[in-house]
Amino acid sequence: MDFSFTEEQSMLRDTVASYLADNYSFDQRRAALKGEPGWRPDVWKAFAEELGILGAPFSEELGGLGGGPIENMVVMEELGKALVVEPYLPTVVIGGGFMKHSGYAGAGDLIGQIIAGEAIVAFAYAEPQARYTWQDLKTTAKKEGSGYVLNGHKAVVIGAPYATHLIVTARTGGGQREAQGVSVFLVPKNAPGVATRDYPTVDGFRASEVTFENVSLGAEALIGQEGAGLPLVEKVMDEAVVATCAEAVGVLRKLHEGTLEYTKQRKQFGAPISSFQVLQHRMVDMFIQVEQSISMTYMATIKLSFDDVERAKAASAAKVQIGKACKFVGQNAIQLHGGMGMTDEMAIGHYFKRATMIESAFGSVDHHLARYETLSLGQAA
Repeated sequence: MDFSFTEEQSMLRDTVASYLADNYSFDQRRAALKGEPGWRPDVWKAFAEELGILGAPFSEELGGLGGGPIENMVVMEELGKALVVEPYLPTVVIGGGFMKHSGYAGAGDLIGQIIAGEAIVAFAYAEPQARYTWQDLKTTAKKEGSGYVLNGHKAVVIGAPYATHLIVTARTGGGQREAQGVSVFLVPKNAPGVATRDYPTVDGFRASEVTFENVSLGAEALIGQEGAGLPLVEKVMDEAVVATCAEAVGVLRKLHEGTLEYTKQRKQFGAPISSFQVLQHRMVDMFIQVEQSISMTYMATIKLSFDDVERAKAASAAKVQIGKACKFVGQNAIQLHGGMGMTDEMAIGHYFKRATMIESAFGSVDHHLARYETLSLGQAA
């Protein structure tokens, strides 16, 4: 399998890395997180107008750069290295994914707004009782005339505090956990009946609890087919899982590099602790975890274009490796730094927090192991 990048993909990586190195230092990030609105709209504007990366995975006909999942992977890895909190994942990967794969009538218009930096999307799918089961829905969209009336509660909607649009999963039929009856809707965040309670997450992002009370939606709000939205959700979520794995690769690289650098400077008994053989073994183990994560993420990215089962298996397999690596590399980085590693002033603690959140994002290690087993048994049958 060829893992080499094209010249255009390498240029995209260099462009993003160079911009973030000049404009997104650790201190600048900390300052932005401590104030309001908790992110940097100027950076988002630069992503759209100066770098053009918000169009990276979209076709040239839609105004994009003509890329796809690999371009998302390249961008997400660089965003992970800088701990970028701006909503590339929910807007470009997830929001753009729903638009590309659903045949939605207004897809071209919304994608154009995304590329221009004018539309910001948050995906409201999680509910308190559902854990990682995407079809476990109490939120309902009942038919009324030619449209729908939306009611329900969504939890931990990442990026919702600064979103312009919400993509919402709701039940239009069937029982609470049935695969049939799941529908997907595009809802303006400022629609009457939409209420949010905003808060920061432990890793510096912003999220909301979102409630919908008798929100009236026109027929044009429906994304995809009514009651048959679960396969679309699974496809987009697999792309989101793999993009999150790419972000994790950037985080893991920085955790390992930062720890390696620190152990060369920190001295005990008159010698750098990097000279101690037991710690050298520990850092080699960290390096192996990082390299395995890179390979699994690259493979999963390539397999996003395969059939549904192979795509899902590859995404879950990569997420299992990423989850294990985030835990192992993150915890060892903190241990080798000592207590100072968790202070707010040191970057390593912020990388650890992000790695910890990624570990359970879109499904824990146990969840994806079980999903992989289920998919494999179904395939064998």
